[in-house]
Amino acid sequence: MEPTLFLLSSAGFNPLNSLFGWLTRIFFEFFNSYGLAIIALTILVRGLLIPLNVRSQRSMVKQQALSAQQAEIRRKYPDDKQKQQEEISKLFQENGAASLGGCILPFIQIIFIFPIYSVVRSPLRYITQVSVENLEALGELLGIKGASQNSIAIVSALQNSPEMLRQAVEKGLMGISQMVDMHFLGLDLSLTPQWRPDILFGPDWKLYVPLMIIPLLVLATTLLQTRVTNMLKPNRKEEQAAKEAKARARVNPARKDQAQENSMQSTMNAMMYMMPIIMLVTTFMLPSAMAFYWIVGNVMSILQQVIIFFLFTKPLEAKKAEMELRKAMAFAKSAGSEEHVPATSSNKKKKGNRF
Repeated sequence: MEPTLFLLSSAGFNPLNSLFGWLTRIFFEFFNSYGLAIIALTILVRGLLIPLNVRSQRSMVKQQALSAQQAEIRRKYPDDKQKQQEEISKLFQENGAASLGGCILPFIQIIFIFPIYSVVRSPLRYITQVSVENLEALGELLGIKGASQNSIAIVSALQNSPEMLRQAVEKGLMGISQMVDMHFLGLDLSLTPQWRPDILFGPDWKLYVPLMIIPLLVLATTLLQTRVTNMLKPNRKEEQAAKEAKARARVNPARKDQAQENSMQSTMNAMMYMMPIIMLVTTFMLPSAMAFYWIVGNVMSILQQVIIFFLFTKPLEAKKAEMELRKAMAFAKSAGSEEHVPATSSNKKKKGNRF
């Protein structure tokens, strides 16, 4: 995984690397804390994605309102899945419910991960602006390969060796003020969490045992984010109804047609439940600073979901429910009038027959 992330973070992301590095440097100079700089960067990045998230939520509410038309399309083309998708996509576009925002949002989040990863693993390069040439020279001094792309390893080595730090400063490779303190809340964010007992409970156990809180928080916040997303997403009621229909279909095969399942939604749900495991495993492969970014990002995502639900999703759902109620009342009134008219005509005929 490390070579893949290196290639992705280096190829084509240099402008974003520079942008996020500049932002992190501003936050670091303001707060004088690496941990607070990461928190501020996360809040800014997540904040920039709020408009896309709102647009995605609105599209989902509109799609929910078109559920009857979607069911009609599936009944019309029961054996042609491609035709179903074409007609449903056309329906969404005609009603302004295209789910482009929902597709773009995860893509942008993935794109942002790689430059942020580069900034996190290279604090000397992007935050305190040690030159690439000096970073390579520091790598040779400390025996670290690829030091220009992984200066976090240099920070960790210099923190543990005051003598090496003295030599680096004397040789003019960096200034003492360019050394980044990566400790935050008693944790060394330059270290990678370890699951191996010989390291976890070895000579440096005072460093690695407290660091286990990082993987636990990654797992807990990812699970909580998944739970909140499922509870507050606009189509939660339809998904619950689909699950109930699927359960009834198992008992009664005659109702199989009522339990048609959206394959894309099923895939997204499967990925959502797999994500906590993936994140937990990945946490043991990367510096704690990256996992710390994920923790803050998960908390931000949870708060964002709650805010969007109460400010946008819930009012839209209430408006939709009100419109459906009005339609139902209008239909009931129309049906009542139709029943009343024939009855009146029949009564007139009976009165005419008396003469």
